[in-house]
Amino acid sequence: MHVVIAGGHGKIALQLAALLAGRGDVVTSVVRNPDHRADVEKAGATVAVLDLEAASVAELATHLKGADAVVFAAGAGPGSSVERKDTVDRAAAVLLADAAAQAGVTRYLLVSSTGVDEPPAEGTDEVWTAYLRAKKAAEDAVRATSLEWTILRPGRLTDDPANAKVLLAEPPVPRGDVTRGDTAAVLAALLDAPHTVGKVLELREGDVDILAAVQL
Repeated sequence: MHVVIAGGHGKIALQLAALLAGRGDVVTSVVRNPDHRADVEKAGATVAVLDLEAASVAELATHLKGADAVVFAAGAGPGSSVERKDTVDRAAAVLLADAAAQAGVTRYLLVSSTGVDEPPAEGTDEVWTAYLRAKKAAEDAVRATSLEWTILRPGRLTDDPANAKVLLAEPPVPRGDVTRGDTAAVLAALLDAPHTVGKVLELREGDVDILAAVQL
């Protein structure tokens, strides 16, 4: 399988690339900063340097030709502005969907966030509010396409060691944490799970082995 990961230098993306490369898949990771090339190549991926906030659909589509699936794992990151929550967390996800369609790639995994279905509580930080709204808008846009999409909503992400056991279920699911390593492993498993096409799945720490959880 050839998988293209948008946001290839993120913590989840690097772990996903390593998992996929380790099982023999071909991985292309799209990154904005050429200085991140060494980290991405160390994970086992080929690097495509492209700024998703400035690229056209056609430019991105050239990097998707021949791929079997795309994964949107990009994000504006901590400390970013309200504006960049929209240009990265929403617009870049839509760009990837449009480019995938143009390149003939049908499988699309979107890493979203828990909490997007609920209105932000009064007094919520404006940047966090913008993030949730951008993620929800990205979900809505992807769901409106004819792509074979699956949306994954992890809980609060941690850098704790992965334990390969999770709770994976359609919403609603109580709030909770999940490791970035387990999130990457679930994404890898979802690529081999066509029955999850068209589903929105919440991800938390749990007690079910990942492969079994994906098959439920």
